[in-house]
Amino acid sequence: MQIYNTLTHKKEEFVPNTAGKVAMYTCGPTVYHYAHIGNLRSYIMEDVLEKYMRYDGLDVKRVMNITDVGHLTSDGDTGDDKMLKGAKREHKTVMEIADFYTKAFFDDCAKLNIKTPDVVQPATGMIDEFIRVIGVLIDKGYAYEAGGNIYFDTSKLKQYYVFGDVSEEDLEIGVREGVEEDGNKRNKADFVLWFTKSKFDDQELKWDSPWGVGYPGWHIECSCISMKNLGEYLDIHCGGIDNAFPHHTNEIAQSESYLGHKWCNYWFHVHHLNTAGGKMSKSKGEFLTVSGLESKGYDPIVYRFFCLQSHYRKSLVFSYENLDNAKTAYDKLVARIAQLTAENDTAPVDKAKFDELKKAFTDALDNDINTALGITALYDVLKADTNASTKLALANDFDRVLSLGLAEHAQKLAQSDSQEDIPAEILELAEQRTAARKAKDFAKADALRDEIASKGFIIEETRQGTKIRRK
Repeated sequence: MQIYNTLTHKKEEFVPNTAGKVAMYTCGPTVYHYAHIGNLRSYIMEDVLEKYMRYDGLDVKRVMNITDVGHLTSDGDTGDDKMLKGAKREHKTVMEIADFYTKAFFDDCAKLNIKTPDVVQPATGMIDEFIRVIGVLIDKGYAYEAGGNIYFDTSKLKQYYVFGDVSEEDLEIGVREGVEEDGNKRNKADFVLWFTKSKFDDQELKWDSPWGVGYPGWHIECSCISMKNLGEYLDIHCGGIDNAFPHHTNEIAQSESYLGHKWCNYWFHVHHLNTAGGKMSKSKGEFLTVSGLESKGYDPIVYRFFCLQSHYRKSLVFSYENLDNAKTAYDKLVARIAQLTAENDTAPVDKAKFDELKKAFTDALDNDINTALGITALYDVLKADTNASTKLALANDFDRVLSLGLAEHAQKLAQSDSQEDIPAEILELAEQRTAARKAKDFAKADALRDEIASKGFIIEETRQGTKIRRK
């Protein structure tokens, strides 16, 4: 499998540190509001990556944080804590906000068929570990106290801007638009490891530390949660492309300074979901949620399908027209699966054809998780010259990765079709016939079938159950 590694700016063969096992970390949500569908694009693509690794026979342990403290309204360590901002907005405590929006996030994930990671760790449950690691960074000379806060000293690194695809001047926190320069810092790029009450007296969540009562910075959370649950050597770290700087850059800086060796081999970044006006953003008040899509009549799985039709390293433009096109394509796909299910005559799967058609799918996913080509491989299966059993087996096999609920939605479609425009009288006769068959009263069952036929309907027994259709 080839993965584009943001750290090296090239596709590389994915080789885990330990053969057959994958240590995977994905940045979780800051639970101060609903996740918007742009956020969820990242989680959908990370879900596909994890499921394809498992499909490929790898033993994956995936860990994700929940940021319930420490993430400020600016990624440059300035402004209000996002959690405190949410609490003020809704007149609740920070933990009430965290509990509500954590549940809402996982409810949305379930609707999108996103698997819950093996370990989900809220930041507030790891405070002692944050303090311990910060203490080691101070002892090693990588961190300092100033103005009541603890900062990481980026000047001690040989290379700070490790992703390196933009100029250092553009990346410097002190000159980024909308970010005020912190006069406590020795260097513009330094970042906060621990805030104290000297800066945020109104902070609701605070803990004792050797440096005063305070709370952790955002960046230290992911490093510590990853190292605690996945060890010193991380195989792959995922997140949205906007996290590459400063968040992931800072994670690398503090983790490798603490460990004394390289920390993570592969970085997987998902690009933005844009609207006609640009990136979807909560700060601009321009965001759409899963429940918002549902209120407009869209099944959330249609949005997942919409995302899979594009490569994760390309910005995706959202519009209702584009979503409607995805819905039409998805509905046709499900209808074809339902048709194949009805046609299936239990013929054996053609193993040679199965392997041939499966290769196109695995080639697509091996090529940097190209889900668009994976969808094309699925369409090719449905058009292939082979029996229904083979096509259904392949569709179900691919859906272990795509998670589009094809069989489930096809079954629902078949059930709704079987009931459509069928008079209640006919449905009642069909139920009587089913009861007669179960009682082995086949003479009565045959008589009921003939009565149903005399009224213009045909009743059939299939692997999926009783089907009724007009003559």
